[in-house]
Amino acid sequence: MTKTVLLILIGNRKEAAVNVQKVLTAWGCIIKTRLGIHDGVLENCSDEGLLILELHGGREDMDELARKVALIQGVSSRLVDLTV
Repeated sequence: MTKTVLLILIGNRKEAAVNVQKVLTAWGCIIKTRLGIHDGVLENCSDEGLLILELHGGREDMDELARKVALIQGVSSRLVDLTV
């Protein structure tokens, strides 16, 4: 069994989050699970964020999603395959 996870690090959430969300919405059919993490709450909210996405579907689609997200300024992404 293999699971593919896309890790997305957002360096400036206030500026990049809207564009990241647009890409994720366009590719939503291959996103099985989504977890968003950032430090702090209310007025102590951090400007960095981490998204963890469990993906399913074709490898070409997964690669393209990772590429499109990484094109956004201040955002990096990495696909990780986990096999048991």
